[in-house]
Amino acid sequence: MKSLFKVTLLATTMAVALNASTAFAAPAAAKDAAADTKSAAANKDAFKSDDQKSAYALGASLGRYMENSLKEQEKLGVKLDKAQLIAGVQDAFAGNSKMSDQDIEKTLQEFEARVKNAAQAKMEKDAKENAEKGKAFRDAFAKEKGTKTSSTGLIYKVEKEGTGAAPKDSDTVVVNYKGTLIDGKEFDNSYTRGEPLSFRLDGVIPGWTEGLKYIKKGGKIKMVIPPELAYGKTGVPGIPADSTLVFDVELLDIKPAAKQDEKAPAAGEEKPAAAQK
Repeated sequence: MKSLFKVTLLATTMAVALNASTAFAAPAAAKDAAADTKSAAANKDAFKSDDQKSAYALGASLGRYMENSLKEQEKLGVKLDKAQLIAGVQDAFAGNSKMSDQDIEKTLQEFEARVKNAAQAKMEKDAKENAEKGKAFRDAFAKEKGTKTSSTGLIYKVEKEGTGAAPKDSDTVVVNYKGTLIDGKEFDNSYTRGEPLSFRLDGVIPGWTEGLKYIKKGGKIKMVIPPELAYGKTGVPGIPADSTLVFDVELLDIKPAAKQDEKAPAAGEEKPAAAQK
């Protein structure tokens, strides 16, 4: 058999739509502590051995994984029959499968392609909606008092100018910042982490490299960054494709690069997670 069929049926059919570690963890997080305590008390004598308990735990984890995977696939417009899924597992354990190994492999290959196509279609639809909503948000923000729009499309409001010289591309800056999507969903926040970050100014997304030059040490700026100055049509985890990003940034310090090293990144230099290139 090909490698596709050498992995488990579960991993083959479900992994394309949901990360396994998330699927296993999510249902447990959904229960409150009281429910878990009650369940444990009610079932403390349900197992006669550690092997029985381990087998049940494995089955419960697989069931939760499948349930969450089915829900994720339904979001893509792919609705599997839960009864047939369970029947397939039971028949496999009983050695009485209704499909040959070759049929199973072929069907799973077709299913994987179908899920990928559905995911691609959804991503394109979401990206289009993100672009339209982002433009509307930027247009509204640009009309607010005190905002400016640069030739690149960056829209910003200097809330505090700061003092001294503005940073250069080769400088290392120290900042505190918060990043959100236009709906207010937060994806990065150095304040929450409890420490500012340092990074070389030319090592981040274009919106940051440009925007931080409009303030000086001690300054504060609000930036609304269009997709082409951020992550464009690709996106990153937590930031969908064609997203407009909103950043509130406080420039705490500027560290000029050594003259002999102005074109080389500093060793061990950090960059903000949500603003890396």
